[in-house]
Amino acid sequence: MDLEEFTARNAPDPGGEQFGLENDYTLDVTVNGSVKAKAGSMIAHTGDLSFTGKASAEGGITGFLKEAATGEGTPIMDVEGQGHVYLADREKKVQILKLDAGESVTVNGEDILAFAPEISYEIGSIDSLAGSFAGGFTNVHLSGPGYVALTTHGDPLVLQPPVTTDPSATVAWSGVSPTVEVNASLSDMVGQESGERFQMQFTGESGFVVVQPFEELG
Repeated sequence: MDLEEFTARNAPDPGGEQFGLENDYTLDVTVNGSVKAKAGSMIAHTGDLSFTGKASAEGGITGFLKEAATGEGTPIMDVEGQGHVYLADREKKVQILKLDAGESVTVNGEDILAFAPEISYEIGSIDSLAGSFAGGFTNVHLSGPGYVALTTHGDPLVLQPPVTTDPSATVAWSGVSPTVEVNASLSDMVGQESGERFQMQFTGESGFVVVQPFEELG
């Protein structure tokens, strides 16, 4: 294709939503005040924006994300001002959720890309997995109304409970809470410790669980 066709085909979409997809891997956030985003995810921006990193407990974001190798807090950033910020994370696919008032979702901390300032959130972890996954298994409970952007390796699969999942492949869940079970026989079969040895069980007749075709934690 010629230059004019190339630039026209790949130019940003001027759509009016606060959170929008430029392609499968790039989130376009219209910032009119502030938004929270995963540190290091900004690939470009326009307008008058400032970026402030959050690396510690200040601001109520203790343990928002866990760095897999050391278990230390990984910074997130406040994006403030007026303009557009374009976010991406390791060529993972971006999934946009719009939560209404009263709706909520719990997300693996590794898989959050950004969320709107109206979203309220609470940090948690699954202690029974802490010894098997470096940094534990940090998750964030987000409540609407507002936009949340997640990332997945490949296309997500959304399952209805009852269902059992591999923690390393589990991205998010809503309307249901997991319990953790240990499958000792699987460890014996593999001959070594394995992520599949631990299983997250979601029971009940409501809610959903999101998994991805990739084992992210180790």
